[in-house]
Amino acid sequence: MTRPTTTFFTLPAPLYPGSTAQPGLIPGRWLVLGFAVSAVCVGALLWDAGMTINPRTPSALIFAAFAALALGLRYSMRAPASPAQRVARDLSESVGLFTGIALLGAVATYPLAADTRGSIDPLLQQIDAALHFDWLAWYRAVASHRTLQLLGTAAYQSIFVTPALILGYCAWADKRTETRAFIASFWVAAVLCLLLFRYLPAVGPLATLWHGPVPYLPESALYEAELIPQLRAHTLLEVDLGALRGLVSAPSFHTASAVLYIAAGWPLLRLRWPVVVLSGAMLLATPVEGTHYLADMLIGAAVAGVAVVCVARVRRRLAARGR
Repeated sequence: MTRPTTTFFTLPAPLYPGSTAQPGLIPGRWLVLGFAVSAVCVGALLWDAGMTINPRTPSALIFAAFAALALGLRYSMRAPASPAQRVARDLSESVGLFTGIALLGAVATYPLAADTRGSIDPLLQQIDAALHFDWLAWYRAVASHRTLQLLGTAAYQSIFVTPALILGYCAWADKRTETRAFIASFWVAAVLCLLLFRYLPAVGPLATLWHGPVPYLPESALYEAELIPQLRAHTLLEVDLGALRGLVSAPSFHTASAVLYIAAGWPLLRLRWPVVVLSGAMLLATPVEGTHYLADMLIGAAVAGVAVVCVARVRRRLAARGR
């Protein structure tokens, strides 16, 4: 009878095998390259407009610390040894990229607005009239009901909550393909909105349709009407990251985001209806809280549709190559 052998060492546990093979996965280097090119373009726009960002403000330091944390986690967890490390890796990658794209997009609106002329508000009003959309009636209804104001504000602010749900769930469920497709479509939509904004400047219906004292100031207030003239006159030359205001009225980026969220959440059965409900509520709140014409929203929805289709085609080609 053979005696059992005694081992004096054990082999290290194998690395946790990150994601399984996922057809159609957009390479991470593509997203990083797109973000880097975007950062360079935004920097060039700021330089051309004579604008700067003060890196010593508390908000700039917070964003820098967040970026350093996301990069550090993504690098240190690049070969995850446990499910928790994989989740941390995927979250740091997705949240970092998503936040960076959103930040760059908001900053880019300032130098772009400085280079615009006039406004297309009369054209947007004509489109709304042709569609029988009465923005003033929507505004009066909200302005006279405090409950609608609170619900509308919460729904409008859900633009930050819904992507957190999507990215968090995808990281937990190991759905990197879906995550990267969502981020890529968000980037494409942001680029398209900025390009259109350069040629479709508008200040919104509250500034142009309402006359007299404002009984209710929505979430978007009158930022376009107040900031765009200052930017055009070159009296506002420093961008404060802590007080960023999205200045894109047409297309409506809240509408584009809602469509992107629904497209990303629909295949995720556990998130499908929460995402649809939150995004639908945000769409209902957008005309008043975002001070948008219906025409703005239709353009924003079309932009999101183009972004989703473009990214879907890229994914199909990548999947075909993988096969």
